Amino acid sequence: MERFPQLVIFLSVFLLFSAYANAHVKSLIIFGDSLFDPGNNRYIKNCTIQANFPPYGSTFFHRPTGRFSNGRTVADFIAQHMGIKFQKPYQKLYGKNLGSIIVKHFPVQAHGINFASAGSGILPETNKYAGVTPLEVQLQQFQELIHYKHLHRDQISKSIFFLEAGSNDIFTYLQAPEKSTLSPIAFVDSMLREAANFLDIIYQHGARKIAIFSVGPMGCIPGRINLPNASTHRCYAGANKMTKYYNYGLERLVYSIRRKYRGAIGVYGEVFNTAQRLRVRPKLHGFSNVNSACCGAGPLKGRVQCGEKGYTMCSNANEYFYWDYFHPSEHTYELISKALWSGGRYAIRPMNLRTLANITLPHS
Repeated sequence: MERFPQLVIFLSVFLLFSAYANAHVKSLIIFGDSLFDPGNNRYIKNCTIQANFPPYGSTFFHRPTGRFSNGRTVADFIAQHMGIKFQKPYQKLYGKNLGSIIVKHFPVQAHGINFASAGSGILPETNKYAGVTPLEVQLQQFQELIHYKHLHRDQISKSIFFLEAGSNDIFTYLQAPEKSTLSPIAFVDSMLREAANFLDIIYQHGARKIAIFSVGPMGCIPGRINLPNASTHRCYAGANKMTKYYNYGLERLVYSIRRKYRGAIGVYGEVFNTAQRLRVRPKLHGFSNVNSACCGAGPLKGRVQCGEKGYTMCSNANEYFYWDYFHPSEHTYELISKALWSGGRYAIRPMNLRTLANITLPHS
């Protein structure tokens, strides 16, 4: 009889932890561009925006994977925080075989899938002729997986949806603003309409946990030297101003989710400010250089892509904030992902990804 109370306590604790484990999200469905692309572009014929050659991937994977990094991306680190495998590229799993007998009985893996395409935009026209997959088409791929019963509503409702997009649109606009019929504000407003449409579509198909990430400080990347009037000595204020306006609109969209979409919750990942906090105190975070790229050529190593003819590479990539002309190093991604996973409101709001993954939502 003395053991009975202990048994009750043990069973209570066991059931509590079991309920917690069952509530924990174990799947990510990812949309975006090169900051999240796990290698989709390498499977797209005639796509010219690639990272499928050395020294990409050299730090962690020890081979090129198609990721625009020396190692893992933010999406990879978040998957590790969740205790799940990396999400595989949609193009590798399905590509042009979707709907054929080859993949007829091939469901999406339990830990999710990644549609992100390097160089893509939130606007369909961005880098259209480079063969990338814009957000509009990524959404079509998502809907086709549902149509062919490879992705089921139960998994969708238990996944976290990631969106990180907009940097390529802003950069392309700033390369030749005179060619656009829109002012910077009007251009960003058109981007925000696409983001709102994205939310509508994924919600209609069952998404209930959504994370939208801001664009980082575009005016500070080494590749800014390819923009008119940009300086090698300081961040390009015009690019950062346009980026901040876009990010402000994204955050407003996120805060509309609880009101507009019954049973859903959204979080806003403040990548811009998180990145700037790292750059302001570099030594504290292990950086020796927060201005130029580790790998590339030209001023700031921002003129030539890493791995292309004439490039040079630093001796320790993870002492650099930037890996190449456009993308952070794996070390930077790791620090940003940690802030997004468990950080406070300065990094992500109204809650961090760890809380979002474990929160139980009411049925809609």
